[in-house]
Amino acid sequence: MDFDLIVIGAGPGGYHAAIRAAQLGLKTAIVEREKVGGVCLNVGCIPTKALLHAGEVIMETQHAAEFGLSFGEQSMNIAKLNGWKEGIVKKLTGGVSGLLKANKVTVLSGEAGFTDPHTVEVGGQKYTASHFIIATGSEPAKLPGLEVDQQRIVDSTGALNVPEPVPARMLCVGGGVIGFEFAQVYNNLGSQVKIIEFMPTVIPGADADAVKEYVKVMKKQGLTVETQTKANRAEPKEDGIHVEIENVATGEKRTEVFDRVLVAVGRRPRTDGLNAQAAGVTVNERGFIPTDKQQRTNVAHIYAIGDVAGNPMLAHKAMKEGLVAAEVIAGKPAEQDAVAIPGVVYTNPELAWVGLTEAEAKDKGYEVKTGLFPMSASGRAMTLQATDGFIKMVVEKETDLVLGVHIVGPRASDLLGEASLALEMAATATDIALTIHAHPTLGEGVLEAAEAVHKQAIHIINK
Repeated sequence: MDFDLIVIGAGPGGYHAAIRAAQLGLKTAIVEREKVGGVCLNVGCIPTKALLHAGEVIMETQHAAEFGLSFGEQSMNIAKLNGWKEGIVKKLTGGVSGLLKANKVTVLSGEAGFTDPHTVEVGGQKYTASHFIIATGSEPAKLPGLEVDQQRIVDSTGALNVPEPVPARMLCVGGGVIGFEFAQVYNNLGSQVKIIEFMPTVIPGADADAVKEYVKVMKKQGLTVETQTKANRAEPKEDGIHVEIENVATGEKRTEVFDRVLVAVGRRPRTDGLNAQAAGVTVNERGFIPTDKQQRTNVAHIYAIGDVAGNPMLAHKAMKEGLVAAEVIAGKPAEQDAVAIPGVVYTNPELAWVGLTEAEAKDKGYEVKTGLFPMSASGRAMTLQATDGFIKMVVEKETDLVLGVHIVGPRASDLLGEASLALEMAATATDIALTIHAHPTLGEGVLEAAEAVHKQAIHIINK
């Protein structure tokens, strides 16, 4: 065999797997057909967060006069903004390439396709390995009637390239994480943005109370949000993109005109060109590759991780699965046994959650109690001018065990680390309440939410 392990795909899951395998002494190669770092580093998580930060700075300067600071008339250099964003991407992807090289991982450029269970072909050259990890990721899902041209009708990749001038009217089709993040980016840059969502609610998987609060804040910032609504077709014309919008509850149809349309209706696993059948690997009807807790497919020496291995399609889930697969191949006792996988919408404020929602907990038969601490009662949030939102804790009534934490507010993604650890360590609300938190911090809100479970929060009136 040429290698002990070949990893197919150099996104977050793939490069984590390759580096860990090399650390454990395996002769490892990684195949990438586009750019090292995958969707996340190149056209996903990282560049999106850069644009969101730019928008957050715009929001902060607009409100700075409230505490006596004035910066004069704002101006935007879109070309420089896009260049700064790409600079961050280049630095991070270069860093990943350096790490692969330092760990003596061989990088194979091209598209990998199986020719038999132990062989892949890359760029006309065949390579053999004892083990394989499939980490081919995902791509934006398509929507019939809205053909993406990456100029006027775009997916998440095209939306990263902010045009000049910024579109005056923008439609985001899809009320998930991607839709809301780009909606706020363009809203902060000056667009009038509308989000439409086919389902009765937005941000699937998040707690209903948190979503209600989140949408209220987004609307206050100027976004329009319509649920049970779909886009049937879009026709680019000289005066704009004419979109037929339908209310799925009533069947009422209307046509509205936009300057840019984002199609953000989810993602689908990417297995095109992999030729999985030649290796005997099962791909289900939805395009996913089923695995066990050790990320092993139906073929014992072939593993799958990340988006291609199933929902949730999140980089941090892929990273963990990559480490698990590499360690199992190296003979270590490992499996994917996370209690919960956190989710985040990185807008301002952020919406973040981990564990069960209140409704999910009740559906599973738990008798629950909740604690809620509003950001408006946080001294630190006041100093940041960020008092929208709250921290909600869902707890099993009998055992006091923390089942889930849901946050709308500033730096919610950072606050989620404590909540995730609490779930992994089977902590109780009392455990959190007894832990001294630094003052003044946003993290105190987690403590106060835990105290609120027992009606003993200090900085709110306990109802």
